[in-house]
Amino acid sequence: MPTRVDTHPTFRKRTRRLRRRFPSIHLDLRPLFQRLRNDERPGDRIPGIGHTVYKVRLPNRAAQRGKSSGFRVIYYAQFNDRVTLLTIYSKTDDTDISAAEIRQLALEADE
Repeated sequence: MPTRVDTHPTFRKRTRRLRRRFPSIHLDLRPLFQRLRNDERPGDRIPGIGHTVYKVRLPNRAAQRGKSSGFRVIYYAQFNDRVTLLTIYSKTDDTDISAAEIRQLALEADE
């Protein structure tokens, strides 16, 4: 059975904001959605959160600098068949996201 991919309100809000500058963001996100639906868990697990949370690097087609200057997506693998995309940010805007913020987003996704 394919994995259900949900999105947190923070993810949706940040994606809309990023779409203004990077109109092709939906094309950059499409492969990630497909991999998650196919029961894959790409990216690196983030330790010390208390939840099964991953950070995955995605290229930004508009920036044309590869993954290092691309997007970062934080997602929460809640169950074997359900994943929630918590947040997204552009590496050119933010260097990192705090563990406390990730923990809070994961708790909100559990509600």
